[in-house]
Order: sequence, then structure tokens, then C-alpha cells
Amino acid sequence: MSEQARKTAEGLVYLTGFGNEHSSEAVPGALPIARNSPQVAPLGLYAEQLSGSAFTEPRTHNRRSWLYRIRPSAAHPPFTRIDNGDLRTAPFTETVPDPNRLRWNPLPDPAPGTDFLSGLWTLGGNGDATQRAGMAIHLYAANASMTDRVFSDSDGELLIVPERGGLLLRTEFGVLAAEPGHVALIPRGVRFRVELLDADARGYVCENYGQPFELPGLGPIGANGLAAARDFQAPVAAYEDVEGPVEVVNKFCGNLWSATYDHSPLDVVAWHGTHVPYVYDLRRFNVIGTISYDHPDPSIFTVLTSPSDTPGLAGVDFVVFAPRWLVGEDTFRPPYFHRNVMSEYMGLIEGAYDAKAEGFVPGGGSLHNMMSAHGPDRETFDKASAAELKPQKIDDGLAFMFETRWPITATAQAAAADHLQQGYDDVWQGLQRHFRA
Repeated sequence: MSEQARKTAEGLVYLTGFGNEHSSEAVPGALPIARNSPQVAPLGLYAEQLSGSAFTEPRTHNRRSWLYRIRPSAAHPPFTRIDNGDLRTAPFTETVPDPNRLRWNPLPDPAPGTDFLSGLWTLGGNGDATQRAGMAIHLYAANASMTDRVFSDSDGELLIVPERGGLLLRTEFGVLAAEPGHVALIPRGVRFRVELLDADARGYVCENYGQPFELPGLGPIGANGLAAARDFQAPVAAYEDVEGPVEVVNKFCGNLWSATYDHSPLDVVAWHGTHVPYVYDLRRFNVIGTISYDHPDPSIFTVLTSPSDTPGLAGVDFVVFAPRWLVGEDTFRPPYFHRNVMSEYMGLIEGAYDAKAEGFVPGGGSLHNMMSAHGPDRETFDKASAAELKPQKIDDGLAFMFETRWPITATAQAAAADHLQQGYDDVWQGLQRHFRA
């Protein structure tokens, strides 16, 4: 399966531009002209709208797509509850929010035959999925492709961050490939199947219950910088005309529901709209930083943001610490010591993070809830305080952060996990008194 998936990934072409009104057809003539729902859709297809926002939301925030498919989505049997596995959903009430700093090693290797959906493991989150507010942090570890199985999430959109092993994402809109160093964004309600490009795969998922992710405003930065809209890639239409049993799993209000279709629901021959999946290469992020003094606030590294009802206060931000130059004069260059009203979950895709000399490894993650003090460990502090301040290129690591307005409550399985590091506080021990009156 991985060899076939790899061959498919290498031949993919994409549409470009985040938030564009995209259109695509796998068969010429499948898209109707000058209308969305003609009396008879072209080629004997069914016209169906997929709404990711309310009809009356402002045009700039409205997310909807028209799909032209072989069978309408309404043609399905009843769904029945299935086991949720290690997947959990807000509100998180198994434990109480913890002010302590926490750090985890990577997930252990899964049992043979574990696909992406079965390999999802919830670390924690906040808010309430039924109220479309908040977020959840999941990790995944898989060693098998999803076969005759499709997944959709009614609770929120999924931002998938591969750390090990590439993914081929077959969606209703077409096919995307996401390697480590990329992220894939699957909108709320979009059905997809995950095939592995390598023997196994591991990574992170942010489930955003709130407003859909958008590009942050640039303000005084001007018209350019950070993530460019044109670097986000959407799929071209590709469909499956497959008869036979396919399990369709839907995550709805925190629980998994399953129905067995007699055909593949990935049967969209053409589509147009704004509610579409994307893939983005994090190394294309245009880092903005100081060229005089001081370390910029990490908000300057925001790739995508989910706005809340308070201007400037995100439900969740996705932030990347991409390769960059450090040139600040008379400046402590690693991230500064900090207490923050926002809560921060940080993961590592590759290499090392410049504020932690040890213990923070690819596939692992740390949680610093609101107002918990954090910053560089002792070894990093000592080294950076004595370093020669010449231009320095950081290109040996790729880290990211899910930053959110509310405290993150860990699940019971995360709070008791064998891969939860003990003694994380010790990295700040030995920070000596240097005060001289």
C-alpha cells in the first residue's frame, strides 16, 4: 500500500491560494455554468452544498462548497455508536486543570494494524465541542493505511502535523500529500481516508471546535510576510466510483458513529467553493524578526489563527518556529522567561528547540498552562548568556505551538501516561543567583 500511495503522492498537482473560491472538475463538463443547482446536474451527478459556516455569516468568513457527486450524501444507512478508543472530546472533566509544567515523550509504537483513526490519542484540550468553542490536542501513531474506511469530524476542523512518515489524504475534494514539515487542514465535516507513505507514521493533531482557521492579519508588517496565501495547496477533483462495503466513521459531539455504505463516499466528480482542505509546507513560512534588539513575541510566528469574539484573542493559534537568522544586538536570543495568560502546547517535528537543550524530542510535547512560568533551561541560559553575538542561523530544528485562550485540561490517560516525563521541573534547577547590589 505504501508503495502505491507514494507513487500517487509524487504525481499530485494542486490548486493554490488560501481562502480562494476554488473550482475543479475531474471530468470535463461536470461543473455547471452560472448556477449551483440546475434542474438536472451535468453528467447525471447530484448537486450538494457543504456548509462550514452559517448562511448569513459575512462573505469574508463564509465557508461553503458545492459538490457534484455520483450519489448524494443523504443516501446512507443509519449510524450506530462504536467505541471511541483513546479519542476524547471537550468538555474535559476526567481531571482538573493542572498548573504544573508537563512534558511527554513520544507515543509508544502502536499494535500492528493500527491505522490513523485507531491511532488517535487525546492529550487534552478545552471548551465544549457542542458549543463550537475551544480545541483538543491529539497525537497519532499508525502502521497501517485506512482500508475501506473513511472518517469525518462534525465537531471541528483538523490540523494534522506529521512528525514521522508521510500521509496521503484522500478527501471528497481530491488527494493531498503531507510529509513531515508539512501541515494538512481538513475542514469540519469533510470525509477523508489516510494512507501511509512509509512503513509507519506519527504526529500531532489540533482539533479546532471554534471559528475556522484563517491567516492572521499583518497590521504594521504590511502586505507581505508570515504564511503566504499562495503557498497553501488545495486538491484538484478526483473521485472514487467504487461499489462495495465502506465503513464511514463520523465523530459527532465527542463520540464515534459508524455506518456501512454500499459505495465510497469519496465520489465527488467536481466542486467549487471555499470550504476546502489544504496542505502547507512550513519551510515556506516567511519569518519576521528583530534586526536591532530583543526577541520578538512568539505571535510573530503565527501561521493560522482561529479568532474568538474578542479581537486579538485567539481560540487557538498555530505557531511555527521555522529556520531563521538571529542577529539581535545585546539580546538574549533564545525565547525569554515568561508567564502568559494564554496556554501553550509545544511539539517538535525535527531536530532540537533552541530553548531546551535536552528532554524535548521529536514526537514529544510540553504543556505550559496559563501563568505557569517557563523559559530556557539552565544549560541553554548559561550558554546563551555567554555566547558571542554574531549572526546565528537556526536551521537544525522545526518546532510548533498550539496556543489557546483557555487552560488545557489533560485527559486521564495523558495525566497517567507512562511516557509522561517525571521531574520536568528539574530542567530549571541550578539557575543560580547572580544578583549584585
